[in-house]
Amino acid sequence: MRHSTTLAVLAAAFLSTTAMAADLPRRAAPPPVFVPIPVFSWSGAYFGVNAGYAFSESDTIRTTGIGALEANVVNNLRRRNVAMPQDGFSAGGQVGYNFQLTPGSGVVFGIEADAQYTDLQRRRTETIFNPVFNPNVLTNSYRTELGFLGTVRGRIGYAFDRVLVYGTGGFAYGDVSQSVTFRTAAPITYSGARSTIETGYAYGGGIEYALPTESFLNVFRASAVTIKAEYLRYDLGSRNLLVATRGGPGVGYNSRFDTEGSIVRAGLNFKFGGF
Repeated sequence: MRHSTTLAVLAAAFLSTTAMAADLPRRAAPPPVFVPIPVFSWSGAYFGVNAGYAFSESDTIRTTGIGALEANVVNNLRRRNVAMPQDGFSAGGQVGYNFQLTPGSGVVFGIEADAQYTDLQRRRTETIFNPVFNPNVLTNSYRTELGFLGTVRGRIGYAFDRVLVYGTGGFAYGDVSQSVTFRTAAPITYSGARSTIETGYAYGGGIEYALPTESFLNVFRASAVTIKAEYLRYDLGSRNLLVATRGGPGVGYNSRFDTEGSIVRAGLNFKFGGF
């Protein structure tokens, strides 16, 4: 009897404890943690390399004779217009800084300086024999070259997240060499040459894309690697070259050169600063 009473008391105590535990409030589950997705920004400094194709425009040399020597130009002994088209590859580097007003999509503006070698050079030699106007064989030689081109330009565009479309324009300079030599029979009778840094302007536009940060191209551990395609047109002006007498009659000739052209190129940039 005593054992039965003891078991009954223990059972009642267990059931009472279980009921009390069921009445206790439960601990609330922790709220979910939201990790914000980083928003890409074009703001920051960058440097990179570029390579492409360059070609000249307005590349005709125009010659006039001084005084009585204009008759030789009229009679086609010294050609009035000589076409000197040039094309070749270009390669160089650039540095710059961008500032984006609003991360993600928005207006981007900045400044960029670049310099590149340009394989733009051309030589041309013509032999003219017209005994009606001159009994000698005349040889006319021309040379023009743009050794390198540099620019300092502003850039402004609009970013669609990792895609940037932009226009650009500013100052341009280049190493320009030009020469003309006229021979009458064997001797050089008129010649002129110049080699100098010319200045002018450049403008164009392009599109740039920021690769993911983990790209294998990110060897400098930059915050982004970008690739771009770009078109630039440059104009370093027109200059007269005096093809002066070297023993021939008269003062000589004036040959006018235009230094204009375009570059179509691709580039790779390593960007620092921002995401």
